[in-house]
Amino acid sequence: MNYGTELRDRIAAPGTTPLIGVYDMYSASVAAGHYDGLFVSGFGFAASYYGLPDIGFIAWPDMLAFVQRLRGAFPRHHLLVDIDDGYADPEVACHVVESLERIGASGVILEDQKRPRRCGHADGKQVLPLDEYLTKLEMVLRTREDMVVVARTDATDEADIIERASRLAATEADVILVDGVRDVEWVHRIREVADGKPLLFNQIGGGKSPRLSLAELAELGVDVAIYSTPCLFAAHEAMEAALAELKRAGGRLPSVDPERGVGVAASTRLLERNIARHRVARGGPAGAAVSAPGSRTSSPAP
Repeated sequence: MNYGTELRDRIAAPGTTPLIGVYDMYSASVAAGHYDGLFVSGFGFAASYYGLPDIGFIAWPDMLAFVQRLRGAFPRHHLLVDIDDGYADPEVACHVVESLERIGASGVILEDQKRPRRCGHADGKQVLPLDEYLTKLEMVLRTREDMVVVARTDATDEADIIERASRLAATEADVILVDGVRDVEWVHRIREVADGKPLLFNQIGGGKSPRLSLAELAELGVDVAIYSTPCLFAAHEAMEAALAELKRAGGRLPSVDPERGVGVAASTRLLERNIARHRVARGGPAGAAVSAPGSRTSSPAP
């Protein structure tokens, strides 16, 4: 399958394409039932795999292994992968892109941060000299065959943001991301210098950017929205609440509603869908209904 072409076509369609950030196979299993586009968030992966903040700890072989498991379970979903700065070295970045394309990733995001890197919505970010980043980006663009490449800048100086957005738009990158945009006016300004290139907007709970609906983003001319952490933060909140309640109840588990609650049966049914998707992709028995990437608003993808 040409996963890059499928995602590129989806982005080119009217409206804003949502991609939901996932951090492990279970969160991806839940998200895949609601949306047909998944985003492999560096923030979420660093938190879940290492128990560390998103400041450059991710090792690329770990990320490749995770994406390979995702593609096996979700053969028809769009998969956009955060590869940070390409793991510092341009040659490593190209190797990672080649490997991800063989695995079946739909696209990657490559940023221009200088190490030590930070989450895009954190303070203290520094960026590489523009020409140095553009050299790395051009190498990645020559390496990819079909994969979507998102060029990302973490610049914070206003003049630098405009300069970098303009220069990134002049490359063969498919999409432009200016991370940490603080208000709607900046979306308009970036749109003006992007020369028609598709734009990506990153929404993260408690981050620096405004909370906007897909309809609002579409009206602003934004083509893709990544939701980096809704699964991670919801899991954190739910686990805190569940364990506090378990302690309050003296260690007695709450009863599970067989129709609406999540217990062993509901969890098993969720995970069995991953087997069904894989079998359908290989031309085997369906076992359970599986839908291909769907409408622009991402109706449930079982």
